[in-house]
Amino acid sequence: MTAPTTTRLLDNYVAGAWTPASADAEALDVTNPATGELLARVPLSTAADLDAAVQAARAALPEWRAVSVIGRARTLFALREGLDARKEELARSVTTEMGKTLVDARAEVARMIEMVECACAVPTTMQGRILEDVSRNVDAETVRQPVGVCAAIVPFNFPAMVPFWFLPFAIACGNTFILKPSEQVPLTQQIAFDVLDGLGLPPGVVNLVNGGREVVEGILEHPGIDAVSFVGSAPVARLVYERAAKAGKRVQALGGAKNHMVVMPDAVIDKTVEGIVGSAFGAAGQRCMAGSVVVTVGEAHERLLAPLREATERLQVGDGADEATEVGPLVSCAARDRVRGWIDRGVEDGATLVVDGRDPEADPHGAFVGPTILDGVQPDMPIAQEEVFGPVLTMIHVDTLDDAIAVINDSRFGNGTSIFTESGAAVRRFRHEAQVGMIGVNIGVAAPVAFFPFSGWKDSFLGDLHAHGTDAVDFFTRKKTVTSRFFSSGQGSGAYFVER
Repeated sequence: MTAPTTTRLLDNYVAGAWTPASADAEALDVTNPATGELLARVPLSTAADLDAAVQAARAALPEWRAVSVIGRARTLFALREGLDARKEELARSVTTEMGKTLVDARAEVARMIEMVECACAVPTTMQGRILEDVSRNVDAETVRQPVGVCAAIVPFNFPAMVPFWFLPFAIACGNTFILKPSEQVPLTQQIAFDVLDGLGLPPGVVNLVNGGREVVEGILEHPGIDAVSFVGSAPVARLVYERAAKAGKRVQALGGAKNHMVVMPDAVIDKTVEGIVGSAFGAAGQRCMAGSVVVTVGEAHERLLAPLREATERLQVGDGADEATEVGPLVSCAARDRVRGWIDRGVEDGATLVVDGRDPEADPHGAFVGPTILDGVQPDMPIAQEEVFGPVLTMIHVDTLDDAIAVINDSRFGNGTSIFTESGAAVRRFRHEAQVGMIGVNIGVAAPVAFFPFSGWKDSFLGDLHAHGTDAVDFFTRKKTVTSRFFSSGQGSGAYFVER
């Protein structure tokens, strides 16, 4: 589709002002994946555009760091109120540019706001430690100070929430910040930065640079950026981690997933089906916490299959802007075709197609794949091992809980897993032995609330400190330990560490 001359070309936000990208920057179409409608054009900013944002962030750092921690928290309270006032606008933007249903989009925006609420606690969470008299008349204390200029590279699947896994915590701790949103879904953060623009922040505290590979590579290598946060696929997460770490930056890189949901014979079936359907097909499966593999243990398979098939077949596929829609489109037609290819391959490899969503009754111009279930999947099949990132649920049958745990632990991913059971003993064993960072018990999506870290393991995460929760404050601060003694106190002298 050729863009008409009236189509809006998005600006960057640099040094406290909306700023056009370089004149020679190329641009991409931003389309509604449900209808193919052209929404805007997004610039592929250049290294010079990124450098301008870095220079602005570095210039703002001393002034912003000098703002009291209580003052920064109060700014975040104002940010929370500004986002809350526009939450429906934000949700509809998410639906329009990414495709998820309004129900999902509203929940995402609620989580976005929750992140700001958590960051408002920074006067408590950023506190250090002190120990009096480590030696006679000698005190030691550890304080936290900002890291510097921080940047985040974020994905398409949560245009509102994922950028706010990082931004509020970074600026709460006294850092300045640069966001590179996904070029597929840049519109929602235009709204968020409009709210930020009204807060009276020193110019350069927050910056937004639209772009593609050139901006990403610039973030990894720019000497003026001190810390990098990334969310995306596992291969790119590893590349980001290695290149940014080699450049001396602090890095947290969240990668892909293949999340298993174990169903025990004693599971409460109606609630289990509800949890599985929401996990596997919510946001059309485009979540790193989506449950994409069901592992049934013993007779659970017979109890689960029929009601799960019936519930899946009842789901309504369509434009997420329709309140009745339960499964929206994938983010693009290219994603649609890729997911259809995965379903074809699963059938070719011997899986049984229980529910076929390859050709749903929806707008033919949209990027739709309906909810799909493949049964009889073997753990070594590619579709059971690789991230499909679509509304495709595979089913593996095993005999024992030991077998189910082995299936999970054999995966190279370790983001999330769930178990459906009423047995406390089974839960105790499962949570102890499953090599996964986030575990749900009778919960399909085990994503933690903002006050706990998003703690993926194995190929799902590279780094030492996770997103949000207490890890966020650790990531966005550096510890400084001060050992002090004052001779004028009149309480004696003597060599340090002689008398203890």
